[in-house]
Order: sequence, then structure tokens, then C-alpha cells
Amino acid sequence: MARFILLLIIFVLMLSAGIYRYYQSELERAIAFPRDVLEIEIPKGSSFNSVLRNLIEKGADINPWVAKVYAKQNKLASKIKAGEFSLQGPMTLPAIFEWLTSNNQIRYQVQFIEGTSYRDALKTLALQEKLSKTLEGKSDDELIQALNSKNDIKHLEGQFYPDTYAYHKGDTDLSILKRAHQRLQNILQEEWQARDKSTVLKGSYEALTLASIVEKETGAAHERTEIAGVFNRRLIKGMRLQTDPTVIYGLGDRYQGNITRKHLKELTAYNTYRIKGLPPSPIALVGRSAIHAALHPKEGSSLYFVAKGDGTHQFSATIDEHNNAVRKYQLRRRKDYRSSQ
Repeated sequence: MARFILLLIIFVLMLSAGIYRYYQSELERAIAFPRDVLEIEIPKGSSFNSVLRNLIEKGADINPWVAKVYAKQNKLASKIKAGEFSLQGPMTLPAIFEWLTSNNQIRYQVQFIEGTSYRDALKTLALQEKLSKTLEGKSDDELIQALNSKNDIKHLEGQFYPDTYAYHKGDTDLSILKRAHQRLQNILQEEWQARDKSTVLKGSYEALTLASIVEKETGAAHERTEIAGVFNRRLIKGMRLQTDPTVIYGLGDRYQGNITRKHLKELTAYNTYRIKGLPPSPIALVGRSAIHAALHPKEGSSLYFVAKGDGTHQFSATIDEHNNAVRKYQLRRRKDYRSSQ
């Protein structure tokens, strides 16, 4: 009897050792995929068994028993992330689940462009097939409420920082807007704190508004502080800003590519040929360099500028100088003339 028990113990130990060696070898085995790359989508709330079944159905040669033991040992059931994953084979079993339990979901990108409007940003988001759409049909007031901003937002224009934002499938369009808004606020406050004390601007929102005008007036980076200087001096002197981009913004869809005398005479909240001071809101999405320029206006005497046709401007200190520049650059336009708009 004792001999039988001893043999039984030896048998169990050998069997256990064999199973353990097999288990370890399975963990170390490189698992190939049918097409080298295996893409899998894991819905939120998926069980470990459903994820395992999905992997096997897509051609991953995984031993289910080994996978379940490994998952139980490492408590993987609650660690697997939701989203789309791309697995580059061959991979070991631990490597597969290391990938699926980390933030390695397929990343997509959406870009907001400097100088475009917030409505352009909303259209861009609507075209992103991988985003979950939550903004459709919402009014501006509803969007402002959804942002849940700490700032007292009255208008959505200019409230989103132009940049490239990465996201995963299933992220919401609202989550991108919130990130863009928070990034804008962070940069705006940083620049406001470091502002030139000579600026006439009374708050960060005025800075954002002026920066949006600078953004639209020139694409030449070296001119931004000079244009900001012109506007700063005009504000100090109580002169109207008389800047075309604000007129265009106020016209909305009525603008068809040309500003007429009738447009310049029309009284709108954004016609800076008719109103004094800044318009009631920004007119575009604004990059950091334009915000910086608005808060660090270049010193000088110029009060006017006119597009030269090569993307830059001629600056003048007097109306006579300005009128001469207008005749030179606007009334006798070159064939290759282009504005900064």
C-alpha cells in the first residue's frame, strides 16, 4: 500500500511538472496571426471569455485553457481596455494581453486650423467616422452648457485651440471640444500673465478677440506684433479699427468674396468701420503666436497698413502715406496679387 501511494505521489508530481512545463512553453510560444497583423475591436463591458473567443475566431492560435489560467493568475478580466487594437505578430500570449490591458488602442487624429471658425471645427468633427456623435442638433447655447467651462462663455467663436488632437474609436466629439477649449484657456491665461503692461487690453477675452483679428489679417509671422501695435495705438487714440476681417465675419454667409461700399456702411456688431473698439467676440480660432502678438504689440508710430499683394503689408504713420500706399498696392494690383486672407 505504501509503495502504491509513493508511486501515486511520484506520478502526480511528474504530471504536475509536465503540465507546468507545457504551460510555460505555451506562454513562451510565439503566436502567429493569419495576416501578420490582427485587428480586434473590444466593446465596453466585454468579458474576458468574449475577448478570447474573438481573438481565436480571428485566427490567433491560442490555447484557451492556458489563456484562462494566465488571466486568472494575473487578474486580467477587469484590466482589458475597450477600443480598437492592432496586434503585430508573432506575439507571445503575455505580450498579447499586455497590449490589450494598456492604452494601446488605435489612435486617430483630428485637426483644427488656425484662422478658421468654430463652425468649421464642428464640421470637421462631424466628418470623423470613428467619433461618437453627441453634438448633432445642439444649439450654440446647448454647446456652451455642455462644455461646462469655468469661464463665462457668451460666444463659441475662438473658444477652441487650433491643434491636432488624438482620439480612440468611441470617444465623443464633445470630449475633443472640451480638450481644445481647456487647452485654449490654459495658453490664454499663461500669455495674459506674461503680457506687456503697455497693452490697452482690459482682460484675456479682449486679448483673444484682438488676437483673432491679427490671425486673420496676416499669415506672415514676423508681421503679427506690428499689426497688433497698429491696433493697440488705434484703440488708445479712440480710432476705429477699420479691419476687413471683422466685416467679413459679420456678413456671415452673405460674404461672397468681395467687400462692397454697402457692406462697409452697414451697421453690424462686427463692422469695425462703424463701431468703436473691439467687436463683441473673436472672429476665428487663434494660435499661440497670435495671442502672444496681441499681448506684446510692437512699438512704433504706424496707424495704417495695406496689403502689398505678396502676403505682407505696407505700414504707414499718416493718412497721406497710407493713401499713397493704397494707390500703389491696391489700385494698381499686380497679376500675381494675393491678400493674406
